[in-house]
Amino acid sequence: MDLGALLTDPATSVVVCCGAGGVGKTTTAAALALHAAEQGRRVVVLTIDPARRLAQALGLTELDNTPRPVVGVDTAAGGSLDAMMLDMKRTFDEVVLTHADPETAQQILDNSIYQALSSSFAGTQEYMAMERLGQLRAQAEADGSWDLIIVDTPPSRSALDFLDAPTRLGSFLDGRFIRLISAPARAGGRVGARALGVGMSVATATIGRLLGKQFMLDVSTFVAAMDTVFGGFRARADETYALLQDKGTQFVVVAAPERDALREAGYFVQRLAKDDMPLAGLVLNRVAVSRARISSDRARDGAEMLEESGDRHTAAVLRVHADHAETAARHRRHIRDVAAAYPRLATVQVPLAGADIADLPALRSVAEALTSQ
Repeated sequence: MDLGALLTDPATSVVVCCGAGGVGKTTTAAALALHAAEQGRRVVVLTIDPARRLAQALGLTELDNTPRPVVGVDTAAGGSLDAMMLDMKRTFDEVVLTHADPETAQQILDNSIYQALSSSFAGTQEYMAMERLGQLRAQAEADGSWDLIIVDTPPSRSALDFLDAPTRLGSFLDGRFIRLISAPARAGGRVGARALGVGMSVATATIGRLLGKQFMLDVSTFVAAMDTVFGGFRARADETYALLQDKGTQFVVVAAPERDALREAGYFVQRLAKDDMPLAGLVLNRVAVSRARISSDRARDGAEMLEESGDRHTAAVLRVHADHAETAARHRRHIRDVAAAYPRLATVQVPLAGADIADLPALRSVAEALTSQ
């Protein structure tokens, strides 16, 4: 996989990094963003991962919903790098304020159902990620702020939940239960409620006794107000979904060369193929490489002999080598298995680093490994 050519290609406008948790996905996204910026691209990197590793690696004290310039990037080629972290509720609030009149927007923001939905409803984070990606793309097209957007997704299989987010949130607001308890407001007050019929009235009254009148009122008010803006949500989500399928978008799956992580990577590869999402390839991260000629078995035998003779220091070194050699052998086996299972899947390998990736020089070393193969 030629990530160097991919990142410098003007036709590439969006790169989405996805993968299981703990495989170095955030570091990979940051390294790709740094490399692209130092090759002349105007880059913004968006992390959806609630952990703050991206800020630390880029030398920033914090990240929030507003893109911040990264200091220390080599801009000699004309590029730039901004970084941000998704603030789910703030993004939701901004959408409401933008697409509803002031009175309706305030009704929504003050509503208890909205406050719960915007803070903790399953799928809201992924839905707002699509909103934010769409906003960044629109801003880039409007003023040329960026020509490349790199997205770092949440860990594990939720990394692809944003593909289902519009349908999930739409199903919630269009679901039978929500339609039932919000029917009077949608039908236009008392006259509309009478028009719904006796059966609906009895059902609504029963739910009201179970859940309380205030809850019913909050839901009814919320859905009635959201009707004015939710259609726009769906339209923009559909546009972003189409963007993800566009040839200018490339997905990069990140995995460690271990059985569970590669199993998750296989799920991502299959799901992306099912949804016709353009897959650049697989990054095999933190690959253990052993160049010493002594095998792990010989190293352990030698360690035992040295321990018997009292040379515990050298024995400890040999045991560390034996463990590393076994890990390297295991990684080679798993990588061969991946190649056999997905013979057409492009890959790139990043060696296991000797220290944490916590600054720009360390990120550059990762970028070098990612783009030099």
